[in-house]
Amino acid sequence: RQNLIAQSQSGTGKTAAFSLAMLSHVNPDNNWTQCLCVAPTYELALQIGQVIEQMGKFCPNVKLAYAIRGSKMERGVKLQEQIVIGTPGTVLDWCTKYKLIDPKKITMFVLDEADVMIAMQGHRDQSIRIHRLLNNSCQMLLFSATFEDSVMKFAERVISEPNIIRLKREEETLDTIKQFYVLCREKEDKFTALCNLYGCLTIAQAMIFCHTRKMAGWLAASLIKEGHQVALLSGEMTVEQRANVIERFRNGNEKVLVTTNVCSRGIDVEQVSLVVNFDLPVDMEGNADNETYLHRIGRTGRFGRRGFAVNMVDSKRSMDIITQIEMHFNRKITKLDTSNLEEMEKMTI
Repeated sequence: RQNLIAQSQSGTGKTAAFSLAMLSHVNPDNNWTQCLCVAPTYELALQIGQVIEQMGKFCPNVKLAYAIRGSKMERGVKLQEQIVIGTPGTVLDWCTKYKLIDPKKITMFVLDEADVMIAMQGHRDQSIRIHRLLNNSCQMLLFSATFEDSVMKFAERVISEPNIIRLKREEETLDTIKQFYVLCREKEDKFTALCNLYGCLTIAQAMIFCHTRKMAGWLAASLIKEGHQVALLSGEMTVEQRANVIERFRNGNEKVLVTTNVCSRGIDVEQVSLVVNFDLPVDMEGNADNETYLHRIGRTGRFGRRGFAVNMVDSKRSMDIITQIEMHFNRKITKLDTSNLEEMEKMTI
């Protein structure tokens, strides 16, 4: 039973790897929770569950429960499901307050998107508390697309004698994604560029990232006015609304998803061939947020497919950010003139 810390970029099958691990680990004859998987968001927990349900078709006796907000459970009645997937707060409640899970009987613990779990104070505290409830013999698996040094130190402190698998392969992800920038003046200008771009690319689906909910709302409304099928995803929606929006987008009901950062991680829609940074990702200090940039554009080019990323540049400041991103990833981001159709068609072939 080897503990594991695994880092590999998105689109490489991390979810499949630990889903298989959990399915093959449980003893279906035992009707209690044996595997626990914790993820940072409701959407991600649902998505992992869907993968397990697909794979678990061949294990009819293995059952799965979702420890997420809104799951109604009877207090004190122990769960019979062998695998539980959820968000940290609810999982902790199920282990302590409601006594639905006996943490001492958990033999495999998976932390997905471990870097987010560790970076967010609330999630981190809850994850530590869950971890403390488990037996020392419980197998611990941490998965993440990125592991910064601080996260790695923390993970190694929490997990005894781990096997560490690190793929420093973000550059490979970037090789299947063509990156461009477009010079614009203000948001109306960005909007025109976006419409031109959309007109000449044969796009399956597109994701457009904005910095604020207000901008995302304005952009979605403007695109709908132009006759595009648009879905809007932002943080103030309820988890049910968010799940519904993603499901519709995944099924192709809407071709464009406009969102804020809430969606840069983990959401996997194969048909996305274009990612647009309507606003460039910046950190608290206003510098390039390279991690978020990688996660956002990584929504396209999944599993080695070709994809496009287009960045809207509307100031000298945002041009500086493009330069920072180019230097960080050592990749050229090419200028694109969206008013020149011929040039655009050449670029995007």
